Amino acid sequence: QVQLVESGGDLVQPGGSLRLSCVASGFPFNKFLMEWHRQAPGKEREVVASISSASGVVNYIPPVKGRFTVSRDNTKNTLYLEMKNLRPEDTAVYYCHAPSPNFWGQGTRVTVSS
Repeated sequence: QVQLVESGGDLVQPGGSLRLSCVASGFPFNKFLMEWHRQAPGKEREVVASISSASGVVNYIPPVKGRFTVSRDNTKNTLYLEMKNLRPEDTAVYYCHAPSPNFWGQGTRVTVSS
């Protein structure tokens, strides 16, 4: 059974930091490119960052570049998203995604507010 389980979401003040985790099971995690997506209230889901199977290639959307870091530990089947200098516009539900074969986690909520 395929599972992607995110954790680490929380309420944080602007300028704060969080680390999201996504534990994968039921498929060969180390063979697949992985992504973090987010969906803000009233907006469409968007990709935030991606990382290749061996961590050699990472990509970010411009609004998070320099503040977010995507990484993975293939020995632990875990994907991470380190988020620093958080802004209110980062408020969203964050999802991990394996685009091919199109597996999604249930999401973890991040709220940035004073």
